[in-house]
Amino acid sequence: MQKEFDYIIVGAGSAGSVLANRLSEDKSATVLVIEAGPLDHNLMIHMPSGFAYPMANPRYTWMYESEPEPFMDNRRIHCPRGKTIGGSSSINGMVYIRGNAQDYNAWAQKFNLPQWTYAHCLPYFKKSETRAKGADEYRGGDGPLRVSTGACKNPLYIAFIEAGKQAGYAYTEDMNGYRQEGFGPMDMTTHKGRRWSTAMAYLRPALKRGNLKLLPETLATKVLFDSAFSAAAGTRAPRAMGVEVEYNGSVHQLHAKREVILCGGAINSPQLLQLSGIGNPEHLQPLGIKMVATLKGVGENLQDHLETYVQYACKQPITLYSATNPLVKLKIGLQWVLFRTGLGATNHFESGGFIRSEAGVQHPDLQYHFLPMAVRYDGNSPATGHGFQAHVGPMRPTSRGHVRIKTDNPKDAPEIVFNYMSTEQDRKEMRAAIRLTREVFMQKAFDEYRGEELSPGPSVQTDAEIDTHIRASAETAYHPSCSCRMGTDDMAVVDGQGRVHGVQGLRVVDASIMPIVVSGNLNVPTIMMAEKIADAIKGKALAPSSAPAWVHPDWQTQQR
Repeated sequence: MQKEFDYIIVGAGSAGSVLANRLSEDKSATVLVIEAGPLDHNLMIHMPSGFAYPMANPRYTWMYESEPEPFMDNRRIHCPRGKTIGGSSSINGMVYIRGNAQDYNAWAQKFNLPQWTYAHCLPYFKKSETRAKGADEYRGGDGPLRVSTGACKNPLYIAFIEAGKQAGYAYTEDMNGYRQEGFGPMDMTTHKGRRWSTAMAYLRPALKRGNLKLLPETLATKVLFDSAFSAAAGTRAPRAMGVEVEYNGSVHQLHAKREVILCGGAINSPQLLQLSGIGNPEHLQPLGIKMVATLKGVGENLQDHLETYVQYACKQPITLYSATNPLVKLKIGLQWVLFRTGLGATNHFESGGFIRSEAGVQHPDLQYHFLPMAVRYDGNSPATGHGFQAHVGPMRPTSRGHVRIKTDNPKDAPEIVFNYMSTEQDRKEMRAAIRLTREVFMQKAFDEYRGEELSPGPSVQTDAEIDTHIRASAETAYHPSCSCRMGTDDMAVVDGQGRVHGVQGLRVVDASIMPIVVSGNLNVPTIMMAEKIADAIKGKALAPSSAPAWVHPDWQTQQR
């Protein structure tokens, strides 16, 4: 095993694969990627409609769950994270959403991060993407990440968009372009009928270079620091020198001449920092961990999107319920294996929307994923008949949680608490989400399809009844983030280039460094962030974009 590299990247996921590719473009640099999971040699990872299977498979997934959530009937909420090359981009729902322009402007304004405005981020969204429908001022045409748009062949997809329009919302042709707000078709990270993870887009092509090495099934247990410093004496900050790993049952020390870059995600990156002595002494010293740097924000500020389902029975037998028949499943599987076409070649989230929950909200705070089937995303509640649903939930929750190690053993899962629905603001937005969604489904476009309401159900009407329903049945949208956030204040963990405060030679680059979770799915923003920081490591930056982004002109007084 080679022991020394210029860069050591921990985690081959949405960010790590990008950095592996971009840093190894410099042929003089040697790069190592460490991945705790195996290679992605599983058919269900690559078949878009099969994404529920790898998400529930402990071989490819960290099967984390939260502590009993105090505002969710003390339920433990499932928190799976990708454990294979491609990381969570290999087990996610493949939805391609960038978030809203105002999210990034808020990062810049509220957290003293002037290089993270939308104008600075848009060029990196474009750089990463090849859009099947073609490039324009907002969309990329020659990037590694392949993006296709839902065909919306099932009439229910179109009915959802039409119902949104009939309810008074606008149509948006591209919710990743000029205008996010409205109803329209959705994009997905698929290419020629197969999942296009960051392993496919970035890592595999880069591994053909001689200067990039991948170590799969290798657990990083600690970041190593030099000993030529004394915090008490006020001498220079400690420097990350490498990583301790466990491989094939034995422990090895690998050295980085330039940098160690943590890309483990919102759970594993703060866990590894804490195991390495970076965090809050009040939590780490009782575990016998020697402090390297006091950063009280490590593992704090944890955020996620919670969502619920508004479901109706369908009067016509046109939903995906037909695909639950074993013979139909076999036919779908064969068609996908032989031709990469048919129902196996889509994630089924082909139409959706973004709306604002009330007047006075500047940009959309509720997101829709429409599905022509009534079923739980986690597969725990199988479909019992023809139906359809909208997943809906607040985009900018005000609840905050934490990730804290419970022992000094890297194989022990950390304590994860999200505190979902702990604020009245979050509860208010969720109530609005259910009521506004019911209104959309009551439009004329659904008259020929709409049967009885299955969930929440006709008996759930008052604020208290909706709150009770959410506590009992809402689930995660699988977007943990913000637990090692960027910024310059005392609770910030990294600066605007992902460099960990108080030490040298160590960065974190993944969804954990978001200051506030963005309004949408997180895979694509994480890829963008990795593209941007890869350039920062190289001392480069793309010129800011001047493309405008739409904000409702009467947002202060109108909800739609």
